[in-house]
Amino acid sequence: QVHLVESGGGSVQAGGSLRLSCAAAGYTFSNNCVGWFRQAPGKEREPVATIYTAIGSTYYADSVRGRFTLSQDSAKSLVYLEMNSLKPEDTAMYYCAANPTRGAWQCFLNSPFGDWGQGTQVTVSS
Repeated sequence: QVHLVESGGGSVQAGGSLRLSCAAAGYTFSNNCVGWFRQAPGKEREPVATIYTAIGSTYYADSVRGRFTLSQDSAKSLVYLEMNSLKPEDTAMYYCAANPTRGAWQCFLNSPFGDWGQGTQVTVSS
């Protein structure tokens, strides 16, 4: 099991930006599907974006496409979620998740994930 740790959450005003990070202690995201999910109070958890780390292919939910961007560091030890033009409806607990994956065809927004982090809170005020 991979221990995932999210960081970078915080409180911003609408239109602001945040960058979330997902790290796995002692582990390299060399061939993984890494996903970001969010859950707002009273709502179900929803997928935000996924990245297949071997080649950097990405998928985004319609609600964040064009505003959020996934990336990874050159050492493949961190996955970032850059969030721009934040809206109050982006307020949620954000979680990263990971799963070893054979290829990009197994990395989509609805892919299953076995390892999850504890989450980082993002609050966007109007």
